[in-house]
Amino acid sequence: MSGPLNGFKVVELAAWTFVPAAGAVLADWGADVVKVEHPVTGDPQRGLIASGIVPSAGGVNYLMEQPNRGKRSIGIDVATPGGLEVLMRLVETADVFLTSLLPDSAGRLGVGVEDIRRRNPGIVYARGLGQGIRGDHAGRGGFDMAVFWAQSGIADALTVTSGEYPPFQRPAFGDIVGGQTIAGGIAAALLQRERTGETSIVDVSLLHLGLWQLSPDVVASGVLQQPLPKFDRAEMPSPLTNSYRTSDGRYLFLVYLQADRFWPDLCVKVWDRPDLVDDARFANAAVRFENRRECIRMLDEIFAAKPLAYWEQRLNSIDGVWGPVRNALEVHRDPQVEANGYMPELVDDNGAAFRLVSNPVQFDETPTELRRAPNHGEHTEELLLELGDEWDQIIALKETGAIL
Repeated sequence: MSGPLNGFKVVELAAWTFVPAAGAVLADWGADVVKVEHPVTGDPQRGLIASGIVPSAGGVNYLMEQPNRGKRSIGIDVATPGGLEVLMRLVETADVFLTSLLPDSAGRLGVGVEDIRRRNPGIVYARGLGQGIRGDHAGRGGFDMAVFWAQSGIADALTVTSGEYPPFQRPAFGDIVGGQTIAGGIAAALLQRERTGETSIVDVSLLHLGLWQLSPDVVASGVLQQPLPKFDRAEMPSPLTNSYRTSDGRYLFLVYLQADRFWPDLCVKVWDRPDLVDDARFANAAVRFENRRECIRMLDEIFAAKPLAYWEQRLNSIDGVWGPVRNALEVHRDPQVEANGYMPELVDDNGAAFRLVSNPVQFDETPTELRRAPNHGEHTEELLLELGDEWDQIIALKETGAIL
């Protein structure tokens, strides 16, 4: 696949979504990404659908496809001497070693930084961790719901009122953005190596990622010495930055941050209420703040009188930012998604068609082309032949269980 990383090779020893998502982005950008999986179990995420833990989808293993598209898979038991040597031979041909193993586990397996660098001194070593490389919890694993979502403060920030349970995150919510972040770090490390000859260790943790995602709240709470206030939607500081329900039970968000600039057009061209332009209760941001409950109640009534399609047409007639609330199925039909090629269609090796979400970076105004995820160990023999092995060597490795 062509792209800015065409010609670079990545060896990925990782499972689940967080770190493999980084490999998917690098593959989107043109890198040759080799996914190393255990010969018997493979990436454990392969089994979630088969086990019934998550819904099936007509034979398409979407949990594997999204974070593993475009890669080649090789089955290696790294815990065996023969398997470890195969991995190291791959490492010698690579630009990046990407792993989700904790440093202690990587060291025990013989794939720590020093081990990998002995075989390839110029390689970029990248890892995604739960809570960083230092501190009492550095050795703990981490899924995004526990660390990115809960520990970082995001779940609390999105809890509507005190006394309620915090909301659950959606699947892989932090993992996906974490993979993009790791990929960006790797790209920067490769650029540094190209310019200076110096290589890097790239670390991204779910905890740090969550802090970054919530950084306006985190920084403000440190300055104020208290969490930022949470507002009930009935008393949001600005009625023009709020959500409203339409007559057909749909929702939309208004985000008119320069509220006074847009208030006249909203009154006249959207709501057909020119009388509100100079209404003393709502004529500017200051009085709308003082009368926000009354203003929000009035807008609730206005928006509740017509369906979403009506308001979409009206709001599109003026400047300013707003957005309809879509569900995950509806975005498949969003005209902007389609026009920009954000969700290309693929076909798996069983002939099933499905869509994946490409990573959010486009180069040269061109939608990203995607390839399906590999089957477990699909490219084992192909990759060993590329390393120069003969068939008798490959068969011998298979007989020992070192490879799939």
